[in-house]
Amino acid sequence: MNGNVAKDYKDRLFRMIFNDREKLLELYNAMNGSDYKDASELQVVTLENAIYLSMKNDVAYVLHDELFLYEQQSTKNANMPLRCLFYASDTYSVLVKDKNIYGTKMLPLPAPTFVVFYNGKQKMDEEGELRLSDAFVKKQENPNLEVIVKVKNINMGNSQELFEKCRPMRDYMIFVDKVRRYSQEQTLEDAVEQTIRECMEEDVMADFLKRNRAEVVKMCLYEYDEEKQREFDREEGREEERQNTLREKARADEEKARADEEKLRADEAFRKIAMLEKQLAELKE
Repeated sequence: MNGNVAKDYKDRLFRMIFNDREKLLELYNAMNGSDYKDASELQVVTLENAIYLSMKNDVAYVLHDELFLYEQQSTKNANMPLRCLFYASDTYSVLVKDKNIYGTKMLPLPAPTFVVFYNGKQKMDEEGELRLSDAFVKKQENPNLEVIVKVKNINMGNSQELFEKCRPMRDYMIFVDKVRRYSQEQTLEDAVEQTIRECMEEDVMADFLKRNRAEVVKMCLYEYDEEKQREFDREEGREEERQNTLREKARADEEKARADEEKLRADEAFRKIAMLEKQLAELKE
């Protein structure tokens, strides 16, 4: 991986796009079937790849507010429920830091909703969910603690309804899909440049790309280099697993051969003992 790129461009294209409040509100409405118009009502807190948001309304905030965590991922991560638990805990700690959590009055908390937008190369259903309880060593019929993460596959050919309701998400995936396809036939730099040219011609994130072209190029180089590194690591892991399997098989074959040889020696010894016993019996006669 290019160290300079990794150091200077740790952000992600997904977060860069949806840090725009108008686009984030559009995604919020698409996911929740709402029609909010005022983007200033959004309270946004960004953490790593994550976007926390809630609608700011003093009464609804206290009584009925919700907290949404949206995260884009290009690799499957079975530990997302655990990560979301940590995120929610940190957020709740901030929300109640000036409140008396030892008092008798219950402190109202925003109800959390966790969503992962998946656009990796591994096959995945259009929708799914991950549960924290799946990681519990001892299974419980009714877990005392549960976190449910919704997973939406946003690769092209999936989540059509979401794309129709949220153009920024559709445009984002058109961009990602183009880079992915073009990079199979040319260098990544050329693939990104071709994608940017075509998207600007086709009015796909055109204004965004005009304003942020250089940063998007560098970000893509980092993001796709990182993806290739993950693929390399996974392949390296699979190769190591194959080698371990071969070593285990070789050891098992060696132990079996040893056992077979010992059995042959034991059978031969029993045969000789039987012959000696027979000869002794004949001599006594």
